[in-house]
Amino acid sequence: MSEQQKASGLRRQITLSMMALAFSVVLLVICGSYVFYAAVLTYSPNSVSDDLLPAPAELTWMAATMLAALALATWVAVKLAQRILTPLNSVADNLRRVAEGDLTARASADDGSMGEATRLVSDFNHLAERLQHMARDREFWNAAIAHELRTPVTVLRGRLQGLSEGVFQPTPQLISGLLTQVEGLSRLVEDLRLLELGESGRLTVHLQECNLADEIRAAVNPFEPTLRSAGFSPVLELADIEVICDPVRMRQALLALLDNAIQHATPGPLHIRTFERDGLAHLQVEDIGPGIPSEIGERVFEAFYCAEAVRSGQGSGLGLAVVKAIARAHKVEVSCKASDAGGTVFELVWRA
Repeated sequence: MSEQQKASGLRRQITLSMMALAFSVVLLVICGSYVFYAAVLTYSPNSVSDDLLPAPAELTWMAATMLAALALATWVAVKLAQRILTPLNSVADNLRRVAEGDLTARASADDGSMGEATRLVSDFNHLAERLQHMARDREFWNAAIAHELRTPVTVLRGRLQGLSEGVFQPTPQLISGLLTQVEGLSRLVEDLRLLELGESGRLTVHLQECNLADEIRAAVNPFEPTLRSAGFSPVLELADIEVICDPVRMRQALLALLDNAIQHATPGPLHIRTFERDGLAHLQVEDIGPGIPSEIGERVFEAFYCAEAVRSGQGSGLGLAVVKAIARAHKVEVSCKASDAGGTVFELVWRA
């Protein structure tokens, strides 16, 4: 249904109600007059006046007819106003509650409410639910960000305080540990910035034609020592496919998938493959376990999502959300599914 049809529906119902009211009043007068004069002429013909002035019986009939028409009009107006104003008043009252900070407020509509009023109530309730969900997300994000920042900040503060007080000596190992914490903070801040840009639709990508296999090798080769030190052996199964993408962002998404494997997957072979099927380019990262339950497969791409089956207490919880944000900016499908080997397959799919 178009917006114009939706807007005209209420006017149509009001118009039809007024037409029905006018028709009913006229029908009441005409039919009632026939009944009145038929009865009077049959049983009391002398009570009808022959001149211009109505007789008392006729005055009584006209007054009764007028009162009946007024009663009918009042009843129709009250019912019509109730159907229109009850949901509107409910929306207005609850909108005031939402403005005052009560995001649990919900409007209600009667069964007899008109279509537009019912849709207004439904849209308002949907908006209130979204606002409440966003408020909960904001609180969760604030708590999660504070939690992620607390550990590195505490470590940095303790080590720096120890250095200033002479408790620690500025050894290369200590300096390297501090730099690691700073790099973790920098990465967290960059991930948060990228997610915010993705949520607001302002994450820019510089699309160009590139060889997907070459970009994957360029990303994996420098990262291979990190993978092997964590017990993973990368297995590259790459087909030369020309795709349109932002190579920097795609390498960033791949590194996020590899880092996610380090944090949560069982050490062993890590298959990274590309192939083309039905005109679509596929990029897969497959581990050997422990796997992800199917009921939470989609939620793992949410920022800070935590489940015992997929998290080990390490990492920021933003890696897969970054992958999804980059995929959305490319209009690329991203999915998570179980593999035949008992592990997990993360897949990006876009037109070759």
